Amino acid sequence: MSDCPCGSGQAYTECCEPLIKGEKTAETAEQLMRARYSAYAKVETDFLLSSLHPDNREEHDADDTRNWAENSEWHGLEIVNTEAGEPEDTEGDIEFIANFTYEGIKQSHHELAHFEKEDDIWYFESGETIPPKPFVRETPKIGRNEPCPCGSGKKYKKCCGRT
Repeated sequence: MSDCPCGSGQAYTECCEPLIKGEKTAETAEQLMRARYSAYAKVETDFLLSSLHPDNREEHDADDTRNWAENSEWHGLEIVNTEAGEPEDTEGDIEFIANFTYEGIKQSHHELAHFEKEDDIWYFESGETIPPKPFVRETPKIGRNEPCPCGSGKKYKKCCGRT
């Protein structure tokens, strides 16, 4: 029995597989989000199309999706925030980070995904990539020719700034 790729801590056969195989439907937007991540990890790309909102299926590129899923190593899913998306709702937003390696490069995909429920079935409607936060230096930058902050009396480049 293997753990589910979505990170729920449950067995795949008890968590996302029944949704991916069509044996049951997601009760919440988060369940669908987790199942979609697991579908990428398990290269179950037919589920990715069927869980996509019908209005957006024409834009789906099955070959690119399969290529990305097959050629990535999936490291985990982090749910950052959920808004609505409960069984009684008709819409929900899930902010998540998917960690993976593609073409030897470790990456994180940070997205705010929007889900809609129609006829009691949740669909992925759209997603907006969240860019990384800019680096903000907490201390002033030390120039190479300035005195070293360690107090040695040497220039920074000849002391702690030596590489």
